Amino acid sequence: MPVADSLPLFPLQAVLLPGANLPLHIFEPRYRQLTVDLVTGTVPDRRFGVIAMRPSSSPEITDVAQMHDIGCSAALRQAKRLPDGRFDIITTGDSRFRLLDIDTTSAPYLIGSVEWVPDVPQQGAAAASVAMLAESARAAHRRYCEAAWQREDWSEPADDTDICELAHALAADCLLTLADKQRLLEETRPLHRLRLVGELLTREAGLLSTLRAVPAPPSEFSSPYSLN
Repeated sequence: MPVADSLPLFPLQAVLLPGANLPLHIFEPRYRQLTVDLVTGTVPDRRFGVIAMRPSSSPEITDVAQMHDIGCSAALRQAKRLPDGRFDIITTGDSRFRLLDIDTTSAPYLIGSVEWVPDVPQQGAAAASVAMLAESARAAHRRYCEAAWQREDWSEPADDTDICELAHALAADCLLTLADKQRLLEETRPLHRLRLVGELLTREAGLLSTLRAVPAPPSEFSSPYSLN
């Protein structure tokens, strides 16, 4: 049986996908301390866990049931300390984890007991079928972006993006719901994940075209934010 790892947790009303960048504005004291611990190396590998919260009437998280089962580790890339002690940080999604338990007393912030969730090895799929599925997902991404953004506001994932990473890369700059992103995060079969992202982006592109309304461009979301 795998040994559980310990990971500081940052619960959010958002989902972080592997490979996606997440800027955060840190102002709550407990997460200021987490940032200090990340910067100074007190937390190994400058890594913590981002996990989406479930709807709850309680302002404090005291039980794993208040969060989704699957989250994503975030690697700290940049940290800027502001004069009043707040931080602006930039993180990048790394690896999925399953939350097993939480420790609410050992640190000012939550510590999660987690096990890592790798992809299921892909077997038996013909190369031509994989290529067709990848192109279908890419086409759905292009339709979404053409409906949502100006051309200079988006770009396509590189041609050599690994098939296991492609779905997350396609979804990274698209405004999907928390539930949709959680489904993508929890899907461990790469080809099923590609099919799912294609379906989600096709649906969203159709809605944008029908409503004749577009979201704000990705650049509007580039400044750090946080719900802490």
